[in-house]
Amino acid sequence: MKLCISSTGKDLQAGVDPRFGRAAGYVIVDSDTGAFESAENPAAMAGGGAGTKAAQMVIDRGAQAVLTGNIGPNAFAVLNAAGIVMYTGVSGSVQDAVDAFNSGRLQTVSAPTAPAHAGSGGRRGCS
Repeated sequence: MKLCISSTGKDLQAGVDPRFGRAAGYVIVDSDTGAFESAENPAAMAGGGAGTKAAQMVIDRGAQAVLTGNIGPNAFAVLNAAGIVMYTGVSGSVQDAVDAFNSGRLQTVSAPTAPAHAGSGGRRGCS
């Protein structure tokens, strides 16, 4: 299965980025062969719509599942509509995430796990 893991780096040793829409990038891994590629997140610094833009990039790359820390409502809606399975609460390295997926230790989610605009750097206020 083709997995997309939100990542702080470009390889299997990189950490899992807890954010989906504003992750630094993604490591896309074939869970059967271990082959991988990295992709920068074109939406990481977007003023708005980061989750939607990131989700579309994941769809365009042919991922069948997303592994991340949290996922907001806009990204969730786009990925869900495309039939992409989402796993949240993922941490450690990208390799740890792949191992957890392959061993069946991850749980799918059926709703967003972060509020809208959670990754915007606090520009909406602090209260």
